[in-house]
Amino acid sequence: MNNTFKALSDPTRRKILELLKEKDITAGEIAEYFNISKPSISHHLNILKNSELVLWEKKGQNIYYSLNSTAVQEIMKWFFDFLERGEVDED
Repeated sequence: MNNTFKALSDPTRRKILELLKEKDITAGEIAEYFNISKPSISHHLNILKNSELVLWEKKGQNIYYSLNSTAVQEIMKWFFDFLERGEVDED
């Protein structure tokens, strides 16, 4: 889970996840939304892949990246569990 939170701590990576929420796209298509180098985009994608937030599939000469919805659901479950444990019964 620590890798996940590290991955989410960066605004560029959060924006990449927002893009992938809409559709599966290539690294080149992702790079078009940013004013940073393609190697920097690859670095961010590798962090997202290592945290299992992003999946990838090679189609021909292109690699398509997609949001790993299962990982996102696990994060949401953790947050909801965390919030429930934080609630104090005031009766």
